[in-house]
Amino acid sequence: MAFRSPRAARVRPHAASATPTEPDSPDPTDEAAPFPAPAHLGGEREPLLRIRGLRRSFQVSGEPLHVLVDCSMDVQRGEVVAIVGESGSGKSTLLNLLGLLDTANGGEHIFDGVDVTRLREGQRARLRNNGIGFVFQQFHLLERRSAMANVAVPLVLGGVPLIRRRAIAKQLLTSLGLGHRLHAQPHQLSGGEQQRVALARAMCLNPSLILADEPTGALDATTSELIMDQLLEQARHRGAAVIVVTHEPSVASRADRTMNIADGRMY
Repeated sequence: MAFRSPRAARVRPHAASATPTEPDSPDPTDEAAPFPAPAHLGGEREPLLRIRGLRRSFQVSGEPLHVLVDCSMDVQRGEVVAIVGESGSGKSTLLNLLGLLDTANGGEHIFDGVDVTRLREGQRARLRNNGIGFVFQQFHLLERRSAMANVAVPLVLGGVPLIRRRAIAKQLLTSLGLGHRLHAQPHQLSGGEQQRVALARAMCLNPSLILADEPTGALDATTSELIMDQLLEQARHRGAAVIVVTHEPSVASRADRTMNIADGRMY
């Protein structure tokens, strides 16, 4: 599946022949504007993420293609949720919406107390960069950069000073068993090592939400277990919410709960 990296945030998730219908969102403007607050969610424990009736459609040859029809769920801090669905069920589109890489046509989307549907483009980018980490099946590492440099990319974008960037990247890689591979480039790393670099990159800004798109799809069983161990660690000991899209029952079984998606609907 083609879940896009943060660098591709301005690229539409479908081919050029599929033109998105106009979403109900404001025009891009001031990045520094304060985030609009949602109405109080009620209850004793408000979720980190709440979506209700989320919809997304695209125009294809002049006709609407309804990819997401009615998606609703809550995700708590420290919770691991697996999303399972067949190819074409809408998983990629849903992750792009949850990662603030795309905008829904309708529905409610609250993330970390912020009404996402009311955000301007600059505000969305700021919230995404500060609050969401991404782990991809294809790693998306910079080929001519070291493991440390790859991990530090979000820190550069976040304006973190060089010495601090290096310290954070080294600490994360060492915690993932890559202390001896700090200066290795992607072509010098195994698939499992590359995925651990990608995971460290996702963790470097201490996000409250980690989105993992088939993170073990290209890995052997042992390395897959290691990656899942690290994702669970982020939830259990740091309180991050983790959403994992997977086809693998062994991965889904380690989540706190599993949600299915089919024909654009979640259940």
